[in-house]
Amino acid sequence: MEKIELKLLGMINSQSQSGAYTLILGEADGKRRLPILINGFEAQAILFHIEQIKIPRPLTHDLFKNFADIFNITFREVIISKFAQGIFYGTLICEDSSGIKEIDSRTSDAIALAVRFNCPIYTYETVLQAAGVSIDDEPDIDDLATGGGGAEGEEFDYDKFTLEELEEMMNEAIEHEDYERASLIRDIINKRKSE
Repeated sequence: MEKIELKLLGMINSQSQSGAYTLILGEADGKRRLPILINGFEAQAILFHIEQIKIPRPLTHDLFKNFADIFNITFREVIISKFAQGIFYGTLICEDSSGIKEIDSRTSDAIALAVRFNCPIYTYETVLQAAGVSIDDEPDIDDLATGGGGAEGEEFDYDKFTLEELEEMMNEAIEHEDYERASLIRDIINKRKSE
């Protein structure tokens, strides 16, 4: 079965479950998105690594990475291998001196490890067909920040909105399952907060 590469696009608070987050993965060479609901612990583990937040003691995923490094175990890739009854299934593809091994994993743990090992994330067409969301063409983040882009005749001037209004717009995009727009608005919010 042919693998489809995914990129980690971002993470947003879940509107449907308290304390949960929606992890957004995007098709590397396409417009489809794969939203995955994860719990707060894995979300924190992913964000800490992405944001390069240093903590005094290693989290479980950091410990796992240290263990693998010490024993010369290489992570080759992570595969979101199945979607059944609303649950995603992950597979870790690892290699050591004895060869390649496949390890069953919760998808959230697999992604938390993938970002630490800097290994590619893949899925299959069947998973994208079952759980993916197709996104129409959207303007890129630079267009949104400068007020350009969008559908013909449509202006995106987010500079005139307050942070509170932007957060409300982001939540509305999430409710409409427009994860790409939600992700872009989130990036604008983060950019504005860092200025």
